[in-house]
Amino acid sequence: MNITLKPEQEQFIQSQIERGIFANAEEAIAAALRLLEKQSISYEQWLKETRKKVEIGQAHLERGEKFPLEVAFERLDKKLTKLRETQQ
Repeated sequence: MNITLKPEQEQFIQSQIERGIFANAEEAIAAALRLLEKQSISYEQWLKETRKKVEIGQAHLERGEKFPLEVAFERLDKKLTKLRETQQ
């Protein structure tokens, strides 16, 4: 397989090699692919968990169990705030 990189991508890889982060371009590409794989696995896991939560919520609704929307948004807001704090 041949891959063509944009000039700015080549420059970035070269800068990483010059800084000693990677020994060569192949090593840099391999690291990038590992990150992409990790991100893909995380996304698939999140998607699976989210679908399960939606199914549970739908079952609750079908049984007539309701949850105030305001409370749901409050909880979501708290989770997002906590997530942002851990990413800084």
